[in-house]
Amino acid sequence: MKLNTYTTRALVGGVFATFVTGFGSFLLGNLSGYEAKSLIESSLPGINTLFNTVILASATILALMLTLLSVSVGSNSKLKNAHYSYVLQIAKLDTAVFISSMISFLLLNLPITESDNVPSNWFNIIYYISLGVASIHCGAIISVVLMLYNTISNIINIIGLGNSEHPLVMSDDNEDDENEG
Repeated sequence: MKLNTYTTRALVGGVFATFVTGFGSFLLGNLSGYEAKSLIESSLPGINTLFNTVILASATILALMLTLLSVSVGSNSKLKNAHYSYVLQIAKLDTAVFISSMISFLLLNLPITESDNVPSNWFNIIYYISLGVASIHCGAIISVVLMLYNTISNIINIIGLGNSEHPLVMSDDNEDDENEG
């Protein structure tokens, strides 16, 4: 997948958000198994809310991208294939975020703290994994939103403001090049 400037910026923003949100969990230092078990029980409602929000947001974004496509196709300006490739990248990432959030939500709702068969030293690992997965999903949905912002910004410049010199607008000169490639 070829990354353009907008995608790279959005992914850097998402990675930054992942590190910022994940950094807080490592400030706690080493935990005993009992402390980790207690923290899992207290943080699980917040993590569940995060995953519910990410699932809802990603599903809504996918549905609203259909509107974006209809606006793009219905515009008087002919848009280059790069615009549609970028929208496809957003859809792929958003779908991946939706699926991984749903799976993570279901896995984190297993009643692991109620089980007597889980050794207490595993709760440290489970706690840090749950926070890491939540941080990754936070960064991923931020990347999707930043990518969507870039696309909407381009559409506003092209359609709303009538910028016919925008790099994504196909001119008569490059129409033949776009159809060949």
